[in-house]
Amino acid sequence: MRKVTAIALASVTTLLLAGCGHGGLLSRTRPDEFAVQRQAPLLVPPDFALTPPQPGTPRPSAAGSQQETLDALFGGPAPRSEVERRTISRAGSPEPGIRSTVGDPQTHAVAKGSVTRDILAAPEGDGREAQASVAG
Repeated sequence: MRKVTAIALASVTTLLLAGCGHGGLLSRTRPDEFAVQRQAPLLVPPDFALTPPQPGTPRPSAAGSQQETLDALFGGPAPRSEVERRTISRAGSPEPGIRSTVGDPQTHAVAKGSVTRDILAAPEGDGREAQASVAG
């Protein structure tokens, strides 16, 4: 009798737990925390005779966090300073294949001295053996 009760209890428990196993604990769908963006603060309009927006049109101030990030990283329509404009104009436009030319073994480079050569020839490491000396 005890054996039958134990087998029946184990069977019922197995069936109940099988219904909970939709995809496992680790494979459930979760909200994407990187898809959340801040809403622009509410502003009181200076003119209360404004027309309401058309349904389905995007908000004028909502550019999206991805576009704001790209503008912040790579310079959006922000005005450039005079020094920056002069530097860019003096640099000119790059040649289309400049990356291939720089990587070519036949490209001649300017010697930067023994310190640069030592840095480039140094073996890779995590920096634990690095030492600094101050002259003086």
